[in-house]
Amino acid sequence: MFRFIGRNILTGLVTILPVALTIYLIYWLIVSTEMVLSSIIKSFLPETLYWPGIGVIIALVAAFTVGLLMRAYIFQQIFNAGEQLLYRMPLIKSVYKAIRDFFRFFSPGAKKEFEQVVAVTIGNTGMKLVGFVTQAIPENMPEGFREEDSILVYLPMSYMIGGYAVLVPRSQVTPLHMNMEDAMRFTLTAGVTGAASPRVTKKH
Repeated sequence: MFRFIGRNILTGLVTILPVALTIYLIYWLIVSTEMVLSSIIKSFLPETLYWPGIGVIIALVAAFTVGLLMRAYIFQQIFNAGEQLLYRMPLIKSVYKAIRDFFRFFSPGAKKEFEQVVAVTIGNTGMKLVGFVTQAIPENMPEGFREEDSILVYLPMSYMIGGYAVLVPRSQVTPLHMNMEDAMRFTLTAGVTGAASPRVTKKH
């Protein structure tokens, strides 16, 4: 009896928690954005014109506007000039570049560079790791990594944010029929998501 009750409680928690945590994360993001922007908005708008939620709307409009402006060549040049200034600051450049590269990995504009999901074979052991091709052009890699028959692959870790960027011979890499989102979810959860096994195709 207790085993039956416990099993159903566990099933209920497994069903409810992902939904509840997702809703809470969205709620936290909206509330945090509103709290940060509300004081700024109130300094420009009369108290009577302010209403809860306007901060989130302004943030979305601002993000859309910046995305729209970044399609123009002149704004791209202005942004690049600002980035070059940040890259000259000793401490800031390391922090900014790390954050910038992380978000660029998931940005729509750079997605095609990373959407190749591959299986990396470990020597002659028969073991394979799921990875993402991040750089296949030798000239874009540091000296010592510029090998014509090798590519740079990102190997994510399971159950945590992190991973390794490794230089792998092309002969050890096999493309997989998986999109980046499915492959990342499959890898980060160590396969417990039950994703379909990726189909192997010819060598990369």
